[in-house]
Amino acid sequence: MQAPLTSSQLAELQRLDSCSVSNAIETFKVRMRNTGFADSSIRCMFEDFPPMVGYAATARLRSGEPPMEGRSFHDRTDWWKSILKVPAPRIVVLEDMDRRPGLGAFVGDVHAAILKALGCVGYVTNGAVRGLPAVREMGFHLFAGNIAVSHAYAHIFDIGSPIELAGMQVHPGDLLHGDRHGVLTIPHEVAAGIPEAAAKQMEKEHRVIEVCGSPDFSLERLAEAIK
Repeated sequence: MQAPLTSSQLAELQRLDSCSVSNAIETFKVRMRNTGFADSSIRCMFEDFPPMVGYAATARLRSGEPPMEGRSFHDRTDWWKSILKVPAPRIVVLEDMDRRPGLGAFVGDVHAAILKALGCVGYVTNGAVRGLPAVREMGFHLFAGNIAVSHAYAHIFDIGSPIELAGMQVHPGDLLHGDRHGVLTIPHEVAAGIPEAAAKQMEKEHRVIEVCGSPDFSLERLAEAIK
């Protein structure tokens, strides 16, 4: 993996919305335009939060079936240690492997507090979350497929593997960006150039919007602005 971005580079990315980041990535032609982002099945739970930026710590989870013995699964301290191997700021990304993802919520207020203590800024899953008021108070980002009342038998397995959720492939250490529009990965090889590319794209968009709002609007002026 390439060296992590500096704190100032991460701050520049956080000042951008995810749509602008997506547009900027397209200019580098490093991937297909229909890849690299989660589809609308994953929702941003706190749409008023500023954008989330961080590196992915991945694993898989299940919540529907009880353990072979006992009444619940125990927390995996080895999973916590694996999270710390990812550069900060960290984002936990869990693929819910149940036939019906989201029956039980792995992350609520308690696990959000644990993850925040481990240097995580957010959580992304195709499964469920809960405890939203308390998690909001922590300033911890949540992106999920649904909200659930129970944690059921939620437990972690297959730590640190490449995963896929909502059409988005995520490898450990991938750089993620998320806000009210959704979540996407940022290819490492172009990450440092995203703010400049986004600024150029926004300047072009502003010219088009300006022409559309002008009293002198014409199709000719619109075609020229787009060109």
